[in-house]
Amino acid sequence: MDGVNETYSRGRRLVVERPLLVVVGLFAVLLVVDFLNRLLLGNLRVSDVGSLVWSGLMRGLIIGLAGIGLSMTYSILNFANFSHGDYITSGAFTGWAVTYLIAGLGKSGLAGLLLVGAGGTVYASNLNITVATTPLAVLLGLVLAGLGTIILALFIDRVVYKPMRDASGIALLITSVGVAFMLRYLIVFVFSTANRGTTASQEIPTWSLLLWDGIVPVTAHDVTLLVSTVGLMLGVHVLLQRTKLGKAMRAMADNEDLAQITGIPTERVIRWTWIIGGGLTGIAGYLMVLWTGTIDFQFGWLLLLPIFAAVILGGIGSIYGAILGGLVIGLTWDLAIIWIPGEFGRAAAFGMMILILLFKPQGLFAGRTTA
Repeated sequence: MDGVNETYSRGRRLVVERPLLVVVGLFAVLLVVDFLNRLLLGNLRVSDVGSLVWSGLMRGLIIGLAGIGLSMTYSILNFANFSHGDYITSGAFTGWAVTYLIAGLGKSGLAGLLLVGAGGTVYASNLNITVATTPLAVLLGLVLAGLGTIILALFIDRVVYKPMRDASGIALLITSVGVAFMLRYLIVFVFSTANRGTTASQEIPTWSLLLWDGIVPVTAHDVTLLVSTVGLMLGVHVLLQRTKLGKAMRAMADNEDLAQITGIPTERVIRWTWIIGGGLTGIAGYLMVLWTGTIDFQFGWLLLLPIFAAVILGGIGSIYGAILGGLVIGLTWDLAIIWIPGEFGRAAAFGMMILILLFKPQGLFAGRTTA
C-alpha cells in the first residue's frame, strides 16, 4: 500500500511540476500506438519504414558532416557563419564542374562542361555520369569540391574575417550574411539560376535489401555517401583526439586567452579550422548533389537552417553533437512522412529540435566544445 501511495505521489508531482513533459510523453505514446496499429493492419509496411529510415540516415549524415565545419567555426572563432550554406553550394559547383569536365571531354564544349550545363549546353544523362560509369570523374570532383572550398574559405578569412578578428560576434555574423549574398549571386552570375540534373539516374547501380514484406532500395550513390561521410567523421575524431593540432584546437575552443598564454599558435589553429571545416563543407555539398541528382544556386542556403538546427540541437561547439543532431534532424524529416505530408517534413524536424531543447536547453552534448 505504501508503494502504491508513493507511486501516486510521484506521478502527481510530475504532473504538477512538469506538465509539458507529461503532454509530450502522452503524445509520443499515441504516435507509437498509431505506428504499431498501422503496421498490424497492413496500412504501413516495414519495408516502407526501412526506406524512410535509410533516406533519413543519408540526409542526416550530410547535415552532420556539414555541421562539423559550422560547429568548429563557432567554437574556435566564436561567431555563427551564415555564409556556410553558400560555401556548400560553391564547393558543390566546383566539384561538379570538374566531374562534368572529365566525364565530358571530347563529348561536348569546354565552356558548357565547366558551367555544369548552364543554359542546357550539356546534360548529365548524355555524359552518363554515375559513380559506377564515371568513377574517376566522381572521385576527382569530390576531392576538388573539398579543395575548392578550402581555398575559398581561406581567401575570405584573409580578406574579410581576419581584419575583423577582434570585432564582436554580431558584427562578424552580419558580415557573414553579406559574404553569403555575395557568393550566392556570384554563383548565379557564373552558373545561372537553373535547376538541373547531375547524374544519369537510370544508370545508377541499385541493390535491394530484402525485408519480409518488401525491399529497401540502396544505390551505389547511397553507399558512396555512407562510406565518405563516416570515414571523414572518423578522421576528424582521430585528428581531434590523437594529434597535437586537435589538442590545440580543443584548448582554443575552451579558452582562447589561456591558449595564447600557453604558447599555442592561435592563427595557425584558425587557419586549420578553415581548412578542415571548408573541406568537409565542400565535400558535403558535392555528396548532397550526388545523392539527390540535382543542383541549383540556393540548395546550400536552404540546407543552412537544418544544419544550424543540428548544431544547436547537438550542443553548440561539439562536433559529436553536430553529427548526432544531424542524424536526429534527418531521421525526423523523413519519418514524419508517416503522419504528415512530405512537404512538412522540414517543419517536423525543427519541431523535434524545439522539443528536445525544451528539456535539454544546452543541447545533447552540452558543455563539450569541439570534442
